[in-house]
Amino acid sequence: MNGEVEVQTPVEQRPSEQKPVAPKPTLGKAVVREVVSWLWVILAFLFITGTIVQARVIPSGSMERTLLVGDHLLMSRFGYDAEVPMTQFHLRLWRDPHRQQIVVFRAPLPESPDYIKRLIGLPGDELEIREGIVYINGKKLEESYRAAPPNPVDNYGPVTVPSNEYFMMGDNRDDSYDSRYWGFVPRANIIGTPVLVYMSIDAPGEAWDPGHIRDRMLTYASIFIHPSIVRWRRIFKMF
Repeated sequence: MNGEVEVQTPVEQRPSEQKPVAPKPTLGKAVVREVVSWLWVILAFLFITGTIVQARVIPSGSMERTLLVGDHLLMSRFGYDAEVPMTQFHLRLWRDPHRQQIVVFRAPLPESPDYIKRLIGLPGDELEIREGIVYINGKKLEESYRAAPPNPVDNYGPVTVPSNEYFMMGDNRDDSYDSRYWGFVPRANIIGTPVLVYMSIDAPGEAWDPGHIRDRMLTYASIFIHPSIVRWRRIFKMF
């Protein structure tokens, strides 16, 4: 009232009401936080590859013309098989494959890589091959996917597919090491089925064999120099 103006300190500047500044995390805590973050990423990746989807590459011509050497596939294992990555532990799930489905499986052979073939015989089927033609329970099996006409010297059986087992054959019958030679595939060996070609590269099969990492990396690098080795029309092919 005497012409004096009262000056007040702004609320946010009052020392007694300022929020304390959180101390910066120590180097050790920052490292632990980063490790935990990456651990969750790794666990999620292992869960996905162990139960849902995996990437595979075709190293041989046993499934031509359906699958070509150098086809890179996404394989669905959802409902078929679950595994703990980098171990031998596998768990059979609820889905069963059907006739003429393309299947990825562990071959009943010692130290053998996973195979990919077409399922021809179901449990309980009477199967016979006469002059290259497959008969299931006495009826001719129509196979429009085959790479070549039936070979008249290809004869097998008759055999009855055991319970809980399957008979597998390649589409390229004259160049396929399959159930005609090593027998039936137990249901527990079924891993999954391909759903999509995400990349296809026209390169020698040796580059895609297990253990040939250097050859594979050189093949990928050569795409930048020779993009024509990519089979562009096969990308996103569905099954």
